[in-house]
Amino acid sequence: MQRTKMATQRTVTTCLRLLRSSARVLFSGRKPAVHKPGKWSNILCTGVASLTVGGGLCAIPFKQAENLSHDSLIRRAASVVTDSSSTFLSQATLALIDAITEYSKAVHTLIALQRRYLDSLGKLTPAEEDTIWQVIISQRAEVNDRQDECKRFESTWVSAVKLCETAAEVAYTSGAEHASITVRTNIQVAQSQVEEAQKLSVDANEKMVKAKVMEVERMTQYAASLQNSSDEEEVPEAYLRED
Repeated sequence: MQRTKMATQRTVTTCLRLLRSSARVLFSGRKPAVHKPGKWSNILCTGVASLTVGGGLCAIPFKQAENLSHDSLIRRAASVVTDSSSTFLSQATLALIDAITEYSKAVHTLIALQRRYLDSLGKLTPAEEDTIWQVIISQRAEVNDRQDECKRFESTWVSAVKLCETAAEVAYTSGAEHASITVRTNIQVAQSQVEEAQKLSVDANEKMVKAKVMEVERMTQYAASLQNSSDEEEVPEAYLRED
């Protein structure tokens, strides 16, 4: 117990001496003696690096950067940028593809509702016809919302592609050729995936145009048939009036 107490006192005394020595150096303006890097200097460097990272100035772990050149650190930073850009592009691509898919589904649902209504012309009560029209109007609003979503995600996706292209160029000029090649490959894959998804929306749009044309034709024919029926009903009355 006595030994432990004495050891503690020695430790405290040593700490106080170090603090006094540091205070004299700080306030006297004299430079401290230069020592070779050792245990204490490594701890100090690590602490400074931790403060630098915490302040948001650098994302490179300085514990491993003591023997690295500026070129090596720049290449590491460029690789981090390409990785982050690729992640952004991947997420934007997924969002755009999902939006295009949902838009296509909404368009096909609208087309099916319109066909059902056209096939039921003349067979529905006014209440049933009004109900179907309310559903069609709601589905048209859904199509418009999905289309707006596609435009929004497409804008984000285009920005992600441009960011990746810039990151690839920076990585290449920094000497990080592998990172540059990787991000350019990711761009090509993303573009291919989006092109395949856009085929769905193009097909849906073409079918919607055809459905609109068919709707106009059917409604015109139906209106003409109603007019003919009305004329046929009025003919006998006309003859009666002449008699």
